[in-house]
Amino acid sequence: MGKIISIVNQKGGVGKSTTALAIGAGLSLKGYSVLYIDLDAQGNLSYTLGANTKGYNALGVLQRPETAKEEIQHTPQGDIIASSPSLAGADTLITETGKEYRLKEALERLSGDYDYIIIDTPPALSVLTINALTACNGAIIPAQADIYSLQGISQLNSTIETVRRYCNRDLSIMGIVLTRYSSRSIISREVAEMLEQTAEQLHTKLYKTKIRECTAIKEAQATKQHIFTYAPKSNATADYKALVDEILREETK
Repeated sequence: MGKIISIVNQKGGVGKSTTALAIGAGLSLKGYSVLYIDLDAQGNLSYTLGANTKGYNALGVLQRPETAKEEIQHTPQGDIIASSPSLAGADTLITETGKEYRLKEALERLSGDYDYIIIDTPPALSVLTINALTACNGAIIPAQADIYSLQGISQLNSTIETVRRYCNRDLSIMGIVLTRYSSRSIISREVAEMLEQTAEQLHTKLYKTKIRECTAIKEAQATKQHIFTYAPKSNATADYKALVDEILREETK
């Protein structure tokens, strides 16, 4: 099976969906086969990829893991198991014994089909987040350059430790990526320093690549394109390319 990466933070507005799409697109441009899974009921990743959220979707996979291959949609920008508004009620809809392992069971049926599976998660602790962390090899934590991100990461670490203890002992935090960064902002620089310390405490790292604030990101989302296609010469494109290279270098160590 290829590598499964969850993009996770229990705080909203930190760039999870943007980062999930950019990492997946960057890997695709390097020739890797990529499957996206959108577990966020808001469906931002699914929207940008032009997926249908009313047909086959991630909720179906969680309820019926054996249908995983049938739930995949093939869009011009990539393969995806799309979101559904019904995911908002996942905690009441998925209650069976072993509910934490539903996604893991589904992805085992896709063994060998993709080099990378990128999972976008909701901004909350739920059965969806637990499924993503149980199914993946590693987690990448996007953190916006503000003080509230530090609190979100502390809460997330507690969740990750619980998942390691009971569901996925091999789960690793691959790294923290700083988003919406401005080198001119004092708070951005201070948060970066604090995140370095936080990363050490979590036995991980703050990626050297920082994703700079860039209006092209929102413009690309509005036109249903990833940043590499919409604005190939933008700061965000350069930053996400560098991030993908950094991730791949870590893979070969």
